[in-house]
Amino acid sequence: MIIRPVPFDHPDAVKLNDEVQAEYHVRYGDGGDATHVDPAHFMPPAGLYLIAYDGQDRPVATGGWRSQDANDEGYLDGDAEIKRMYVTPAARGLGLARRILTELESDARTAGRTRMVLETGSKQPEAVALYTSSGYEPCAKFGYYRFHELSLCFAKPL
Repeated sequence: MIIRPVPFDHPDAVKLNDEVQAEYHVRYGDGGDATHVDPAHFMPPAGLYLIAYDGQDRPVATGGWRSQDANDEGYLDGDAEIKRMYVTPAARGLGLARRILTELESDARTAGRTRMVLETGSKQPEAVALYTSSGYEPCAKFGYYRFHELSLCFAKPL
């Protein structure tokens, strides 16, 4: 597997984003994640978007981080927010999400961010397991879904 940085609006990123949105819809029945995401949010040095490609150069996993600072949605100064972590069903169980997460944390730390945060949902137990086994702990809710009962928020100092 090769992990490469790509723009959030790259065709492979769009394809995987469509897949993860469809999965969110199946799990939550709400049409997918309605959080506003702009491709500019993931442009270095204020963010990064990664795609893992298999041996046939097919996109199989993705994830990104974007800078956040204190605002009325509950973020704190120095936050780096994880967005659109996803592994295609055929590539699950290969450790790709953990590899992408590690690279995102390293990049955010290098960019001067002090805390990695993420929001997931209670209907994504595999995501919760990944994050808690990677040192993330529950934190005060933030972001678009901060008032939603199925929302779970986690943070990890960088």
